[in-house]
Amino acid sequence: MTAAPVESGKLDPLHLMLDSSGVVLVVLLVLMLASTAVWVIWVLKSLQLRRLTSDQHKFEKEVESITSSSELISIALKHRNSPGGRVVLELAKRHHQTNLSSDLLIAVAKRAVATEAQRASSLMPTLSSIASSSPFIGLFGTVWGIMDAFLRIGLEKSASLPVVAPAIGEALIATAFGLVAAIPATIGYNFVDRRIGDLLEELTASAESWAETLAADPGGPSSAVPLVKESGRPPAQPQMGYAGG
Repeated sequence: MTAAPVESGKLDPLHLMLDSSGVVLVVLLVLMLASTAVWVIWVLKSLQLRRLTSDQHKFEKEVESITSSSELISIALKHRNSPGGRVVLELAKRHHQTNLSSDLLIAVAKRAVATEAQRASSLMPTLSSIASSSPFIGLFGTVWGIMDAFLRIGLEKSASLPVVAPAIGEALIATAFGLVAAIPATIGYNFVDRRIGDLLEELTASAESWAETLAADPGGPSSAVPLVKESGRPPAQPQMGYAGG
């Protein structure tokens, strides 16, 4: 005879969510969408960074033994989808200019690295927003549920558990859902952000040496023009071929 109450008293988050109504239900649905978005973003960013890191390492491995700017640009055209390749091609757009100082090329490299940082950091603000706002959204649902519990006490003229327990259960499950969304979002953000930082540190360190190489060898662009034509993107003017990234 006592088994049935025990069974009915088991914690069932799905049952509590389905029994919720009004504002609490909306809060739970929002948090469920946020939680799903966290895992989708985490997977997408992990795949993106794995690809970017792999492409970057392949590019850097090939440019280790270069001796001229034409070789550097040629390898950049070959690896135009790598972060380093895109940075070099941005540098090559300025390389044809005469009397171009290495300081200006380094400034161009820094701007190109900043563009790569923006590319690698896409969707990160969304992950950060979910991590910071989900607990407060859940807390809002909790506060609303507790207010509903007090309203039930006033209507029923009783503070017995059968009166307040359903509303309090709805209220607390909102906080739990908020934490379920926020905790993975925080962990995922820190994990992905660290990998982005490592990639950008490597790219920044290499970009200055690439700028110095291009500045020290002003004869490179003219010899790299045929490579641009072979890539299937013939430019209207020779220097336009270096923007192929």
